[in-house]
Amino acid sequence: MTAGAGPRRRVVRPPRLRPGDRVAVVAPCSPPTPERLAAACEVLRGWGLEVVLGRHVRDRHPRFGYLAGLDADRARDLQDAWLDPGIAAVLCARGGDGAHRTVDLLDFAAMRRARPKALVGYSDVTALHEAFTTELSVATLHGPVIASRDFLEDARTPAELRATLFEPESRLELTSPGAATLVPGRARGTTIGGNLSLLSDGLVTPHSRGSAAGGILLLEDVGEDVSRIDRMLTQLLRSGWLRGVAGIALGSWQDCTPDLDVIRDLLLERLAPLGVPVVWELGFGHCPSQLTVPLGVPAVLDADRAVLTLDRPALT
Repeated sequence: MTAGAGPRRRVVRPPRLRPGDRVAVVAPCSPPTPERLAAACEVLRGWGLEVVLGRHVRDRHPRFGYLAGLDADRARDLQDAWLDPGIAAVLCARGGDGAHRTVDLLDFAAMRRARPKALVGYSDVTALHEAFTTELSVATLHGPVIASRDFLEDARTPAELRATLFEPESRLELTSPGAATLVPGRARGTTIGGNLSLLSDGLVTPHSRGSAAGGILLLEDVGEDVSRIDRMLTQLLRSGWLRGVAGIALGSWQDCTPDLDVIRDLLLERLAPLGVPVVWELGFGHCPSQLTVPLGVPAVLDADRAVLTLDRPALT
């Protein structure tokens, strides 16, 4: 079994949810569709949760419509939800764009004094996962943004999130029907990562980890051409960021061009020389039947079986 050589840091696992808990829904990235936001809140209420909407969750930036309101307002909603002792979890309504702008405005000194809680999201939310691990030393959940088609129209996606939030001990072994061995072997490390574009964009910036050393690295993306994926992977390699990574779990590559066979060949060509286990299509990211994968927790990646096994539940 291989293992990364990077330093280990103690990461706190937030408490699990229970019926009656209050959860905050915020939009730290792009604006959600009002109809999908309303439908998602009804799903959460059906789980027995009380939903608290961020004050600016329905905002749209007056000039740049790809942003959910002003940077300061998006950051304030997220920070207020984190600091509120009555909020048990923070769920992101959408990914898209803007998280790197939001994260720079958070008061992490104040947030460190708050009780840890689950942060849920993926795609652009990768920037927040990185920051919350680096600055707050708290485990987070790479899971669906709730005002999305997959959360609302695909039965397994919300079921996976619900099980992780309420019964995390039931989600220790993670795999999917399409998961397969890309590079064989077994590795132990701490789960990290998320969206390839966001990790590449975050290199050598505040609130991002210095390297993937010691990590079981999650990578996925959407709508990227093979040439851009090549460029981003090469940047991670040339910068030394991937040095010492323990293993790599690849998620979905939806709408990446020209086709999945070429994307798979590129990922194998770029990642195999690292000499670590790699799993193809583990089932997280921009895809139906999306897995919720905890970040910041110890795990074993068995590429021979194409399974990621957590040492302990994501939430206490």
